[in-house]
Amino acid sequence: MQLPEWWISTLACPRCKGPLTLSSDELHCPGCRLAYPIRDGVPELLQDEARPLPSAS
Repeated sequence: MQLPEWWISTLACPRCKGPLTLSSDELHCPGCRLAYPIRDGVPELLQDEARPLPSAS
């Protein structure tokens, strides 16, 4: 299930309150470098569910 762009733009990172970007089956926070999973079309915006994004080299 594809999430609507307008809806994604209303979501914020629960940690830093920054904007999120969609990447396949996750929402990424560029500020915190965290990825939040999307399961069954539902974003799980819980810090305990987030995984760290690899650092850019």
